This record gives sequence, C-alpha cells and structure tokens, in this order.
Amino acid sequence: MNSKSPHIIGISGATCSGKSSLAKRIRDRLTGKSISIISCDWYYRDLSALTPSERENCNFDVPEALEMDLLRRDLESLAVGNDIFRPVYDYSTHTRASHSIQVTPGHIIIVEGLFVLYWEEIRQLLNTKVFVFLTDDESLARRLDRDVRERGRTRQSVIDQYQTTVEPMTRKFVLPTRRFADILVRGTDPIEDSAESVISRLPCVRKNST
Repeated sequence: MNSKSPHIIGISGATCSGKSSLAKRIRDRLTGKSISIISCDWYYRDLSALTPSERENCNFDVPEALEMDLLRRDLESLAVGNDIFRPVYDYSTHTRASHSIQVTPGHIIIVEGLFVLYWEEIRQLLNTKVFVFLTDDESLARRLDRDVRERGRTRQSVIDQYQTTVEPMTRKFVLPTRRFADILVRGTDPIEDSAESVISRLPCVRKNST
C-alpha cells in the first residue's frame, strides 16, 4: 500500500459481541475522516438455486457460507481507491438482491464480521486487527434478545440453533482467530472505551494528532 492508501481495520468476534456497534462508534468518533464500513454479512452466498426448505437447512455459521473471494476483491479495490458495488443480502430468503450499493473508499475502511480474521487472504489486507471477546452466556443472551425481538423467532428456535451450530462453529472457527488480533476488547465493556482503545492505536490517527 502506498502512503495514500486507506487504513483497513478488521473487527472479528463471536455472534452479537458488538462488532458492528464498535465499527459505527469508531466511525462516529473520527469525525475528521471519511470512513467506509464493510459488513461480511453482505457477502453470504446467494441460495436462490435451492428450495426454501433446503436453504433453511444450510449452516450459516461456517466460513464457506460467505463468498470470501468477492469480499477480498472488493477490499482490494477499495484499498487502491476504487469504488465498489457491494451486494445486498436478504436474510429472510437467504438470497442476494438483483441490485447493489455503491461504496466509496474513505481514509479508513472498517470490515467487520465473524470470519474477518479467519481468512488469511483477508488478514493480509488489514492494517489493524481487532477481536471482540464475549462469553457463551453473554452471546446467547444477546442473540435471544435480537432474534426474538427483531426477527420474530421463537425463544426455543434461537436456543436450538445456538446449541446446534452457532456455539460449536464459534469455537471451531472464530475464537481461535484471537491470536491474530493486534487489539483485544471485551464486548461487555463500555463501547466508548473499546472505541478509544482501537483509535488510540491507529498510526494514521496518531500521526495526524502530533
């Protein structure tokens, strides 16, 4: 990357650990910079070729559920200053919309998602790597609240999914990636403190403040 390339921050962590909230708070704190946020959730594979029942039986908590190559190409384009047209994913049908949304690279790009630190191809593009830690009990409690309140699911269905795929896949694919992180924060800490912990260690911010 040249001196004018955007600084890319990767934020990973367990489900409902606060990855997207942390990304937004960092963006809100850095008011003097243009910041683009990329969510890995936009890159879930289009399952329109499958029947609705087949889609429901898919495991969405494994890295293969996402189109990593497309995410990598989009990040590479942003890193050299090019706009991208990122996919739009419909979580209710597990399909990708026919339209896309234009994203312009900012001074800082934040990419957040479960597997951001899992893929070596993505890690190589990151300047700062962050992992948000949350215990199983805390993660399940937050997921219950979100999925029952926002997605109309039953409490038992959320628990069953968490125990069957979410928690085992988190232990297998997500938690081990903590070793790649430059910065570790807790999902239960005040979001302002976590954002400051990240911002204070960004060379692109420290350089401009001196």
